Amino acid sequence: MSAVDDNTGPTRGPRRRPPLASLARRTRYALYQGSRVALYTLHSQAMRRMNRRLQKELTETPRIVPDGPVPSQRRMLADIVQLFADDLAAIEEGLYPMPSDGTMTPRELLATSRAFFRDVPQVARRRAEAAHQEVSERTDGFAGALPRYYRQNFHFQTDGWLSEESARLYDFQVDVLFSGATAAMRRRALVPFARIVKARDQRRLAYVDIACGTGGLLRNALAAFPRLAGTGLDLSEPYLKVARDRTKSRRASYVTAMAENLPFADNALDVVSCAFLFHELPPKVRKKVIAEVARVLKPGGSFLFVDSLQTGDVPDYDGLLSVFPQLFHEPYFTSYLGEDLTGLCAAQGLEQRWMTPAFVSRVAEYVKAG
Repeated sequence: MSAVDDNTGPTRGPRRRPPLASLARRTRYALYQGSRVALYTLHSQAMRRMNRRLQKELTETPRIVPDGPVPSQRRMLADIVQLFADDLAAIEEGLYPMPSDGTMTPRELLATSRAFFRDVPQVARRRAEAAHQEVSERTDGFAGALPRYYRQNFHFQTDGWLSEESARLYDFQVDVLFSGATAAMRRRALVPFARIVKARDQRRLAYVDIACGTGGLLRNALAAFPRLAGTGLDLSEPYLKVARDRTKSRRASYVTAMAENLPFADNALDVVSCAFLFHELPPKVRKKVIAEVARVLKPGGSFLFVDSLQTGDVPDYDGLLSVFPQLFHEPYFTSYLGEDLTGLCAAQGLEQRWMTPAFVSRVAEYVKAG
């Protein structure tokens, strides 16, 4: 990841101070991200103390040994700072506005924090007992139509993807894991998106975010491009309900469907995006999803991809990635680490035009041959 320099190019004499508007923007951004990092770091530390106490009461969790180097806390913090620097640079370039992700009222924050800590012992129990199939037998309501691979307690979370309670807590849990950096990682996909929008009439762009979850990426895209309409697609009706509640925009629509069987015509879409989907798909399903994305994209259309780093993307993280599946029940993560995504996409006529690591994620753009 390259460092951001707001004074690139040859210069002479002393550096000029940024204007007051820029200083105000940077101060606002620093306060916003700093408060998020502090909030989620405090929750992470409290969760670890709880887990240490719970380990004395629960079945001993098998020791997990990393298969490769593990970054230090200092290195991870430096990469988060770099991610935020890149995010701020994109904001100052006008690619998208100042973020407001995760903003909660004091009452909402207190309720979410309490729900988070109530759930910690349940997650700890499942991890200790390797229990991750509690929702697998559910066939009530919409759950009966879900594929078997989907009906699991991913991340050992309560209810898997199958309840509104899970949906309302999920983003908070992920931010505790990644120190409040999740939204900034997703926003890196808006960098190529901004280039696409600049060259086209955004009112005529057909855009779908697959596996949209609670709408994090879709919400950012609609905020960044005020004339863009977008559709969020997901298998979980409860998660889509939360996405509707959190995205107050008439330009957003939603559909319940499988990413491996997209309900769109051939050559119908200009942009398809997804964030943190592929590492949770079985290898065969990954190939089907890529084929579907290629089918529905117009020639010259873009597939904007955000997901975990893969082995070798940032070698210092390889050991950390190797233990992630056991720590958080990610049954398909190990196969994802070595998946040749560039090759799979190329086989379907999707050429990789851009890829960059962003903290623990990789962000890429694949373009359909035209």
